[in-house]
Amino acid sequence: MARFRFGRSASSSDGRLRQSGSDALQLVLDYLKQETLTPLKGLGRFLLFGIVGSILLCCGLVLLLVALLRVLQEETGSFFSGTMTWAPYVIVGGAAVVLMAFAAWRIARGPARRRRRRADAGR
Repeated sequence: MARFRFGRSASSSDGRLRQSGSDALQLVLDYLKQETLTPLKGLGRFLLFGIVGSILLCCGLVLLLVALLRVLQEETGSFFSGTMTWAPYVIVGGAAVVLMAFAAWRIARGPARRRRRRADAGR
């Protein structure tokens, strides 16, 4: 009976089987991390730069609109004085509405529309 050595061969194959299962589990975990965490990190970076860029762009546009208001109030002489003091505010408000309409138009006509067409074509 010592010739077959059932005890030793069974334990060595059991150890290899456990190691193989552990390696497979580690491989699956690494794959899941690669396929989920890496895209999420890229998405987070995309959102961070997009939000920071949007905030800076909005601040710059507000400063430009205030500068336009000051130019209209100070550099036009007496044209906007007396009963016309409201006119620079209306002009700047109109410029702001035009900027918002242009931004909305570009969003609707830009990459979003191309993506929507591709999605519709894939159906």
